[in-house]
Amino acid sequence: MKKFRKVLDGLTTSSPGATVGSPSCGSAAGTPTAAPTPKEIDVQETLVSENFQLCKTVRHGFPYQPTALAFDPVQKILAIGSRSGGVRILGRPGVDCYCQHESGAAVLQLQFLINEGALVSACADDTLHLWNLRQRRPAILHSLKFNRERITFCHLPFQSKWLYVGTERGNTHIVNIESFVLSGYVIMWNKAIELSTKTHPGPVVHLSDSPKDEGKLLIGFESGTIVQWDLRGKKADFRIYYDEAIHSVSWHHEGKQFMCSHSDGSLTLWNLRNTTKPFQVTFPHGKIQRDARKESCKPILKVEYKTCRNSEPFVIFSGGLSYDKAGRRPALTIMHGKAITVLEMDYPIVEFMVLCETPYNNEVQEPYAVVVLLEKDLIVVDLTQSNYPVFENPYPMDIHESPVTCTAYFADCPPDIIPILYSIGAKHKKTGYSQKEWPISGGTWTLGSHTYPEIIITGHADGSIKFWDASAITLQMLYKMKTSKVFEKPKPGEGRAAELVEEDPFAIQMVSWCPQSRMFCVVGISAHIILYRFSKYDANTQIVSLEVRLQCDSDDVISPSENENNPSFSEPGSHSPQPHHQHQHPASPGSRTPEGIKDSIPCLKVKDRAVRVPPGYQSELVIQLLWVDGEPPQQITSLDINSAYGLLAFGNCNGLAVVDYLQKTVILCMSTLDLYGSTDPYQRLTRSPRRNRQSTSEFCMRGLSNFYSDSKKRIRTSYQSLTELTDNQQSIDMERNKSPTSDHVNGHCTSPTSQPCSAGKPRIPMGPEGPRLTRRGPGRPPFRKAQSAACMEISLPVSHTEESRENSFTRSRSSSVSSIDRDTKEAVTTLQFGESYGRKNDVLPTPCLWVGTSLGVVLLIPMSIPTDQEERMEEPVTMGVSGAVLMLKGSVLRFSFLDCMGALIQPPYEVWRDHNAPEDPDRPRRRKLVHFSPSSSQDACGDGHLAVVCSERQAKVFLMPSQSCLFVHNITESSFVLRADVVSVCNSVCLACFCANGHVMTLSLPSLRPLMDVNYLPLTDMRIARTFYFTNGGQALYLSSPTEVQRITYSQEMCDNLQEMLGELFTPIETPEAQNRGFLKGFFGGNAHTFDREELFGEAAAGKASRSLAQHIPGQGGVEGMKVAASGVVGELARARIALDERGQRLGELEERTALMMTSAEAFSKHAHELMLKCKDKKWYQF
Repeated sequence: MKKFRKVLDGLTTSSPGATVGSPSCGSAAGTPTAAPTPKEIDVQETLVSENFQLCKTVRHGFPYQPTALAFDPVQKILAIGSRSGGVRILGRPGVDCYCQHESGAAVLQLQFLINEGALVSACADDTLHLWNLRQRRPAILHSLKFNRERITFCHLPFQSKWLYVGTERGNTHIVNIESFVLSGYVIMWNKAIELSTKTHPGPVVHLSDSPKDEGKLLIGFESGTIVQWDLRGKKADFRIYYDEAIHSVSWHHEGKQFMCSHSDGSLTLWNLRNTTKPFQVTFPHGKIQRDARKESCKPILKVEYKTCRNSEPFVIFSGGLSYDKAGRRPALTIMHGKAITVLEMDYPIVEFMVLCETPYNNEVQEPYAVVVLLEKDLIVVDLTQSNYPVFENPYPMDIHESPVTCTAYFADCPPDIIPILYSIGAKHKKTGYSQKEWPISGGTWTLGSHTYPEIIITGHADGSIKFWDASAITLQMLYKMKTSKVFEKPKPGEGRAAELVEEDPFAIQMVSWCPQSRMFCVVGISAHIILYRFSKYDANTQIVSLEVRLQCDSDDVISPSENENNPSFSEPGSHSPQPHHQHQHPASPGSRTPEGIKDSIPCLKVKDRAVRVPPGYQSELVIQLLWVDGEPPQQITSLDINSAYGLLAFGNCNGLAVVDYLQKTVILCMSTLDLYGSTDPYQRLTRSPRRNRQSTSEFCMRGLSNFYSDSKKRIRTSYQSLTELTDNQQSIDMERNKSPTSDHVNGHCTSPTSQPCSAGKPRIPMGPEGPRLTRRGPGRPPFRKAQSAACMEISLPVSHTEESRENSFTRSRSSSVSSIDRDTKEAVTTLQFGESYGRKNDVLPTPCLWVGTSLGVVLLIPMSIPTDQEERMEEPVTMGVSGAVLMLKGSVLRFSFLDCMGALIQPPYEVWRDHNAPEDPDRPRRRKLVHFSPSSSQDACGDGHLAVVCSERQAKVFLMPSQSCLFVHNITESSFVLRADVVSVCNSVCLACFCANGHVMTLSLPSLRPLMDVNYLPLTDMRIARTFYFTNGGQALYLSSPTEVQRITYSQEMCDNLQEMLGELFTPIETPEAQNRGFLKGFFGGNAHTFDREELFGEAAAGKASRSLAQHIPGQGGVEGMKVAASGVVGELARARIALDERGQRLGELEERTALMMTSAEAFSKHAHELMLKCKDKKWYQF
């Protein structure tokens, strides 16, 4: 515990510019600055560095770009491999584990060691890995890197320790799973085929042992050659040469026949009695045409042949559809007897696997489900019902149903909010699922003791919002709403639709949610805001619409004399509480100038009729920015709502607007420059309008760079593309994300939140994008496609000199703009309502609006709000725009308020009440407000509070109302902060920051001491910056891929409890016994059980493999993995059981070796005795 004491001896301070202070970079703690006051700030800080540790907790969502699938039929757990080298292991709900190969190579194939708690993965870098699943965080035990051959297929027989590995050259190698070394036994391709064959058979595409005899290995080559290899005799039993390429092979459980799928869409059935020709050839989807020829069909990529005890066998395959029918979706075909069922899928099929009752391949299989892995979904089909329903997926696999464009994370929510949202969302759930339990039910998971209500909100490109229950490191869908229902659907034939709507006009940019009042606000990409109230009752409502003209004249000359201009309020009609009339057609009067330029029209049309809304979040108000003189509205960059005040504030690169949503009026709408009044800290130079200026329609997409700069080229990036282009600027096109939803941002990015924009005629850009941008012209919308947070490509300006970027923090934050006089506009980057002191001489706190801009300026706007409920609905709210001005270095990102004891002051809020509930005449409904006044607990310290302000470069703590800067800390010099939040951790508060260089930092409050600085995640994709979000309890999240949400913790306490919260992947289960085959079956069916692989593949018989063929790499998952295994009785028992098993195995091996030595000694003694008897009576000359 460390105590910080600051004695201040005066209330007067210097000018706002003098309160900045510039402590040397790299100072160990926040730098105090001299500010006199007679009061003493006494704050005991309890947080220390030992309270913080950064680690990943859990990953939710669908594995991005899946490539492989495996299932353990005894443990009942599923594994999915991905192209980026990730492995997701799933069991019962709550059992969800993510592993990552360090190489990042794509996973080609996965194989469980059934009921052994281990998994083998084969990767595209020709490396095999053995994962230990007997710990809550799996780790690699062994790796084997092939040097001269490429891995194409792997097969591990049940209860075998020898893994068959097929290669691209057509050879088959054998790996010992226990030691992970190669056997000297190799099946060379030229030995497998006939010597007379003149062509190479191609890569190995299939390996399997015969159900009838484990000593027979079936090898399938890509060219159509199939060989059954006798492992004992080291020769081929038979060879099949077929004209069509083979994709997969599946055995009948009796081992007398097998089925192959081919590239021409055919299935061939082969009988071992006669392998000269197929027993049966079928084209399941190839119909005979009029000219007696069959339709050409697509390849059947995989087939599974499964038998049933009481019915016909199942033949299940993917692909094979005819080429003639264009537009057909990918399909899975189920053939059961004579019935053929085609299940069409929404996405291409990556892999499927039939789940059977038995793990033994020589027993009747009894399939009960089929797992289908699609490119963007996971489906499990119930095979026990004739209509083949799908199981309801308990995992959150549909996060990416529409691309995620923003996220929000709320920990420690009110306990009643989750049940209410769930009860309303449950009414809209889909039906028709299988009534049986989810078949992937392995592992164990219990609700930990360190749990509290958590909610994650995701906004999507189609305008939908999803609420998720994130309590106890799980994720479950609660409630979904569609913001597009507020607007009319654009008709395809209308010119308005063709001009204004290309793709995703309803995409969500940001959300603001107050869990206490349940007010919810959404900002869309079409420069619109929708305000929602929560109600448990349905209602008929008329959507109120306000239209705001927040646009500056592009030919304004910025000069000090213009700072005193009157605010440019919106049209009088928008002040009316009645619904604002929407323009019915672009050509209607007032919507276009005589020259045909759009003016005073919004991008979208709000429904102007009464609509029936279901229980849940119901729209109350829609605010839209208008086109001005042919220029589209700039996108909204900041938002805050306060239910106690009944106010909503938003800003963009043009200015600030404040709306009274209770009276449905606009009470403030002015440019950022007008907000300063006479307190403008900048000396702005007069300038003339440019001849060639970039159209604002080309600068409205938000974007962030993929990389931050090196020491020579500092690349500054931005959410909003906001700087004007000059003729000598250079740009770098960052590498396009490979996501199918990727698109190009029509803009130019400079820094995380700055937004200086210029308006005027479009300039023809140079390069390949030129023709497309020119065709759009200034009349096209400010968006081309809603950019999901998962994929953005942007162009960045490059600064060639360090000096041009770092001379002064009062300059434009763009690395390509050299001074403030070249900025046409200053963006509003953050807003915060709260009880504060708008002026230095204020005695009592009043409602204030804190405004942060892209130039590092903080403006305080005091407000006068009527306190009486009747007066509040009738009297106007007044705002004084000439409040205090504070300065920081870099764009302002976050505000927060502390009392003088260091406790967090929450914004006031209105207690939720249902506006649609039936009226009670005895108890009239009144607004119940909860205020957290800064002076409520300040008796010992006097009046006042602390204001924490964080920008993209530094953090400052101010004492209000004196506006003295108590502490300042330069967070970064070489990078910039992307996200900053003041959060509660360990019953205290701290400032958490995420920088573009990948560092996650925490600073103490109010002293701004660095507590943690971890180089966690370099910014390689803008989706990370767009979706990174800190919350209370030491937690955070971001979108790790277009389909997955990664949650992390920076709390040491949660890291310590994480093992308890995670699920167990492995559960000790007895392996089911094999069925008694009977005397006759065992006698005539071959003696498969006497096959000893150790005798054939062991070093004693087969020798050692060439060292140059493969390299063994020991893993870190053995002893270290055991150290981090689950604590508690279960973990101890599991460890003891593993140790006993290993000890018993070693004792067994020792006993076998001892018996061999005794046998060898007896044999030697016998031979020595015989030799002695033979030579006993011979003379010396007889030798």
